[in-house]
Amino acid sequence: MTTEPDSHRLLTVAETCDRLRISRPTFYALVRTGRLRSITIGRARRVPISAIEQFVTDAMDAQAHQDRESGVL
Repeated sequence: MTTEPDSHRLLTVAETCDRLRISRPTFYALVRTGRLRSITIGRARRVPISAIEQFVTDAMDAQAHQDRESGVL
């Protein structure tokens, strides 16, 4: 049996919400706006760990840019 890299592992909506400490409505808003990538398998929505990592990186970059613009740093 081969094991997939952790970045290809798929998380459920509940697992993703727990990991990001967000509510389900916030999760679906992020997906709807394209800020968080996910896939649908049948009727189940799944989120690759790599998508969570990318979301966090993008959010940190946006915050850093905003901080620079406002003179916080």
